[in-house]
Amino acid sequence: MPLTHSLSLSTARHLHLAAQGLLRPRTRRADFADIYACIRQMSLLQIDTINVVARSPYLVLFSRLGAYPTAWLEETLASGALFEYWAHEACFIPAEDYPLLRHRMLAPQRLGWKYNAQWVAQHQQEIAALLTHIATHGPVRAADFASDKQTRPGWWAWKPYKRHLENLFSAGELMVVARHNFQRVYDLRSRIMPEWRDEQHALSEAEAVEQMLNHSARSLGIFRASWLPDYYRLKRAPLKSWLAAAAERGEIVPVQVASLGEMWLHRTLLPALEKPQTATHTALLSPFDPVVWDRRRALALFNFDYRIECYTPAEKRRYGYFVLPVLHRGALKARLDAKMHRQAQQLIIRAFWLEPGVRLTATFLQDVQKAISRFAAWQGATEVVIEQAPAALLAAWSSRWSIPA
Repeated sequence: MPLTHSLSLSTARHLHLAAQGLLRPRTRRADFADIYACIRQMSLLQIDTINVVARSPYLVLFSRLGAYPTAWLEETLASGALFEYWAHEACFIPAEDYPLLRHRMLAPQRLGWKYNAQWVAQHQQEIAALLTHIATHGPVRAADFASDKQTRPGWWAWKPYKRHLENLFSAGELMVVARHNFQRVYDLRSRIMPEWRDEQHALSEAEAVEQMLNHSARSLGIFRASWLPDYYRLKRAPLKSWLAAAAERGEIVPVQVASLGEMWLHRTLLPALEKPQTATHTALLSPFDPVVWDRRRALALFNFDYRIECYTPAEKRRYGYFVLPVLHRGALKARLDAKMHRQAQQLIIRAFWLEPGVRLTATFLQDVQKAISRFAAWQGATEVVIEQAPAALLAAWSSRWSIPA
């Protein structure tokens, strides 16, 4: 198939950001329905519980939607519009995509550390008792089984409860029906989805993988074929046959991108080629944002060498514990290590680094400071404090500033 479009690297970046909802700032205040719509656009919202600033799923949404009540995410989950399961990693996923992941639940032993078949076999009686308890008494949290020295011997002092719950979750017997203070609330799948029948509704693995590749292509917007499997962590994706079929259907078209070579563009972005795309959005990104969660892709597309270091021993970190990439008008131009001091109502920026070659223009300084201030205000901060940054940046911003009420 002949290459039909030649694109600059900047255009390719803009197309990817448009697919991710990060090309331009929103023109209206977010409403409740935007939570689901935003996750649908990304296909997945990765879950991580680190809380040094906003927890990752909240931050990913904020980067795209602006200020919104964080409770809306839990309310969307509780409404049944979302479910949780292993996709890229643990993710919030649109409920309509449940069939795409069901085959993983039916063969949980293939999930690696996420499911321990030996543990399940050794604790069949206790796991059966747990399921009976939930069926009789309703949803549970892991915290419901916490024990201390005053706890009397018996079922409620049961220590391996958490492993039971996690294995049942991976096997699809339990689902997360809600979250309270971000803690999972588990209930029986049969109660949440009483009409589901595997023999009627489940997809084969091949059918599910095809649809996951479709979603990945749409959410990436523009991509190398090798980038697709990572989105849902597919181990054996039939890329060659999928590419041929998707191209035949007109779902994707071949493009040539300066410095990157042959790539594919999703059909939903074809109208964007008719006029130049202007990137005007500035935002702090989560370490678990889809734009940067694939290190190879971030390096190739944005020349941004990024590693999530919160799980790296402190002495081996290059930048910091929770480093946020800074998106500015179509490029990743900086990164900052941040911490929210909630009692003092301060957003602490421990260090701020510019990417090589980035110039401190008036536009950059104004846009990024405003983005930091918006984020700080959303987190309840009244002040931003910068501990370490380039001297020229501190001269323009100062080492601290107040956030207007």
